Amino acid sequence: MIPRLFRDLPVTLRVPLVTAGLMILMGLVASQGVLYALGRVQDARLSETARLHVEGLSVALGPSVLRQDVWEVYDILDRARSAYDGQRLLLSVVADERGRILAATDPPRAPVGNSIAAFQTGAVAPETVRMTGEPVLRVSAPLVIQGREIGSIVTELDVTDLLAERRSVALWLLVGNAAATALLAFGGWLAVARILRPVGTLVQAMDAAQGSPRPIAEAEIPRGDPGFARLIETYNRMTTAVERRNEAERRLAERERFVSLGRLSSSLAHEINNPLGGLLNAADTIRTYADRPEVVRQSADLMQRGLGHLRDVARAILDQNRLDRAGQPLRPEDFEDLRLLFEPEAASHAQVLSWQVEAPAALLAQLPAAPVRQIALNLLLNAGNAAGQAGQVGLSVTGAPAELRLSVRDSGPGFSPFDLARLMGSGPLPPGGGVGLRLVRDLVEALGGRISHDRHGGMTEVRVDLPLREAADA
Repeated sequence: MIPRLFRDLPVTLRVPLVTAGLMILMGLVASQGVLYALGRVQDARLSETARLHVEGLSVALGPSVLRQDVWEVYDILDRARSAYDGQRLLLSVVADERGRILAATDPPRAPVGNSIAAFQTGAVAPETVRMTGEPVLRVSAPLVIQGREIGSIVTELDVTDLLAERRSVALWLLVGNAAATALLAFGGWLAVARILRPVGTLVQAMDAAQGSPRPIAEAEIPRGDPGFARLIETYNRMTTAVERRNEAERRLAERERFVSLGRLSSSLAHEINNPLGGLLNAADTIRTYADRPEVVRQSADLMQRGLGHLRDVARAILDQNRLDRAGQPLRPEDFEDLRLLFEPEAASHAQVLSWQVEAPAALLAQLPAAPVRQIALNLLLNAGNAAGQAGQVGLSVTGAPAELRLSVRDSGPGFSPFDLARLMGSGPLPPGGGVGLRLVRDLVEALGGRISHDRHGGMTEVRVDLPLREAADA
């Protein structure tokens, strides 16, 4: 969670935070070094104090301990305590070789004749005494004369002042490091914010563009920073290139739309030319046999059927290209019009056409007619072109509670990598490719749908799934 929150922060905050983290780490390392050095100095002072005290008492107490002269031992301990002015030594206890206490600087705590073992608990030798965090440390040493151990000495040292000194040093280190870290972090934030100001200008320009990048004004380019200046100039060139690419794609989509209309026109010309020939023959028959009512009636029926067919073809072409139908809902008749438009194209190549529209009218009405018709027509034209002579082309329209599926199949060799790039990708258009494939992708994307492609059993299938919604919202 924390790394993700850190990644979401702007760079102007991340860099100072990293700097502050490094400063804290360095401060901890430096503080530990200072405290370690201070501890070594304090340990050396304690060890030296304990050693001198024990050695001095050994020399002074040796004869008295041998004679078991308790009062002389008390007198020596009292004079030794006065020499230290009571600032470090809290208690000194002297015992004979059997471990019985002979004298102590605090007789109520260490009565004569008691065992010294209780005071030796936790005690260390003078040369190994170290600061442990406790305010009182115990030092124990044997009392030796001429190589013979005649007793032992235990001394309690008060190290409260040394602990206070260590805490004071640690506090000053903490305050100093915190102040230095805060100052450096604030300075780092100011420096990074100033350095990255051109990047902020670039981000604002991209955000304000709302999907269409706009160039940055010449006055906003930081000429004092050659690196960022080149970056913004490169961005400006990219915006120009994106605009040119979008315009080229728009023109290409328009050209492909006219290509599809041209192909349909060539096929429909044959579809219209045949009824026109029959109509002209019927007109000649009526003119020739005007006095024969039965011939005139038959010729009139033929003309009516031919004119009705021409009317249907003309209506289908108009419905396909009328701009005022852009907001109309999709109907089953729209697919019948598409069939009427595409059948001449399929017949001209002796292709087998499979047509299945199983979605109910209420479901179709939740989608706009114009883009769905354009998607289906472009996929059919591409499938017919791929299927070739005597091939197979199929369209199926099925509905579900949440989406409408258009499936177009053909028996052609399948899509080339360039065709798939145009149909499935969003990058620059590669050369060549199928008719209207990029236009299909753009229309499907605008409707919030998705395109999938599959090849099985010698058939290529393109599936378009469109989410259902009200036609007005679409």
